[in-house]
Amino acid sequence: MVHLSVAIGRFFEALLWALARGVGVMAAWALLVVVVLGVIVAVVRRVWRRR
Repeated sequence: MVHLSVAIGRFFEALLWALARGVGVMAAWALLVVVVLGVIVAVVRRVWRRR
């Protein structure tokens, strides 16, 4: 019975890490998109002011 408890614990730990990794990847992509959009907006505003 102890081995089953350890196996279930390891399964849930692996599941939690997989979810955390997925959320981390999505957060990193979202942050990258925000930074890229910010740079694009800054460049467009700078070009627009020169006209």
